[in-house]
Amino acid sequence: MIDLSVNKESLKHNIENARKNNVILPTYEEMKDPGKIPAKIQEKLKNVGLWDVNPLNLFRITWKNEPKETGGLFQSVPNYIEFPSSLTGVPCRIVAMVGKWFPTGCHKVGASYGCLVPELVTGHFDSTVHNAVWPSTGNYCRGGAFNSRLLACNSVAILPAEMSKERFDWLKGVATQVIATPGCESNVKEIFDKTNELKQDPSMMIFNQFEEMGNVVWHYNVTGNALADVYEAVKRPGDRFAGAAFTSGSAGTLSAGDRLKELYPKAKLAVGEALQCPTLLENGFGGHRIEGIGDKHVPWIHNVRNTDMVIDIDDEDSQRLLRLFNTPEGQKYLKEELGLDEELVEKLTWLGISGIANLLCCIKMAKYYELTEHDVLGTVLTDSAAMYQSRVDELNQMYGPYSETEAKLDHCRHILDEKTDNMLELSYYDRKRIHNLKYYTWVEQQGKTKEELDALWYDPEGTWDTVHRQAAEMDELINAFNDATGLLKEL
Repeated sequence: MIDLSVNKESLKHNIENARKNNVILPTYEEMKDPGKIPAKIQEKLKNVGLWDVNPLNLFRITWKNEPKETGGLFQSVPNYIEFPSSLTGVPCRIVAMVGKWFPTGCHKVGASYGCLVPELVTGHFDSTVHNAVWPSTGNYCRGGAFNSRLLACNSVAILPAEMSKERFDWLKGVATQVIATPGCESNVKEIFDKTNELKQDPSMMIFNQFEEMGNVVWHYNVTGNALADVYEAVKRPGDRFAGAAFTSGSAGTLSAGDRLKELYPKAKLAVGEALQCPTLLENGFGGHRIEGIGDKHVPWIHNVRNTDMVIDIDDEDSQRLLRLFNTPEGQKYLKEELGLDEELVEKLTWLGISGIANLLCCIKMAKYYELTEHDVLGTVLTDSAAMYQSRVDELNQMYGPYSETEAKLDHCRHILDEKTDNMLELSYYDRKRIHNLKYYTWVEQQGKTKEELDALWYDPEGTWDTVHRQAAEMDELINAFNDATGLLKEL
């Protein structure tokens, strides 16, 4: 559970700092339903750009932003893409919510808000004393650094040195400090080692997305309900919500699957990972290129007991499709050979590398369960190709100039030819085997206890279910915080 006890002295500092910097906090109810955001705030947002470092952009931490670079308000249905069978090769309907229209262009700005704000409104984090440390494999530290700026506190972004150039370039202008740790996407332990080193400084407060239950609360309450809203908007007579698939990463998004399985009890939940680092599938290890999904350990916040399937994606598939969706030759093939309309081809640039992996997970899942045109699978697109143009350039240098012939080959080989290999439908003991892997990271290395680990498995009501309900308690604290600053009343 998240500790919601209050440190009154530090809370007083946070309230004063928020008032000084015009910070008003959105509630979970407002992030789920931005129609509840006060009209005066909505009016002010009409003059604010989506990526502007402006505290008002805290109210754009929602899946329901209008798809506008500046001045956008909100809509009742989240931004989403439905992928046609001519592209996917399966009759199943696949829909994906879009992270591009969050501030920073990625939904991790929501997960980081969910981790920081509970500590801010209880005074456990003192915005005038502490540095917010954001260990990440890319986007989470971007979201954390952005939120830290909006909330008027210092930030330290930590990410692997081999992440894309765009990430580092952007962070230099937003984070107070940027630390590059050795390795690639799956070198999570090196990130943890750096945070353990920083912990020795009492001014450093670590917001580790892989263990922070605030990550769970945000995705369960905001992402889960948003994806349900998409399904309810697109379903046709006779349709059924068959399930959802999300690459592991911090496992925060998998908490949305917990919510979806409550709303649609027959739905299946799949977790994806890179084939080059098959930790969940084979207790394996290795480096990979699916930026944004981590690996080589099982996140503390992964509710493994509620996961039905593991799907491994070859990182070469995701790289090849990044080029297919983001080059003129690939886009020409998609329009002229597949008959996709201009709008959909443009929207395919809204898929970052992990979003492509999520799409491939859904395709493999649809084939495994032999899903039909009456089945709907859901997923999310964490970010867009905006953070990976340097990767497209690298692929062009690696493989030479692209062509429509290569585009067709990439579509056939890396989408249509996806098979049901490298995946596992989980039995009770398969789940328990994966859950038990948490011991080696979290108990042996990161200070958790065996009793806490067992509780996550044997006491879901007292752990996961209790955490999910804490959004309502946090809203009470957020409302009290806003009342104390007086800024809402003065609008």
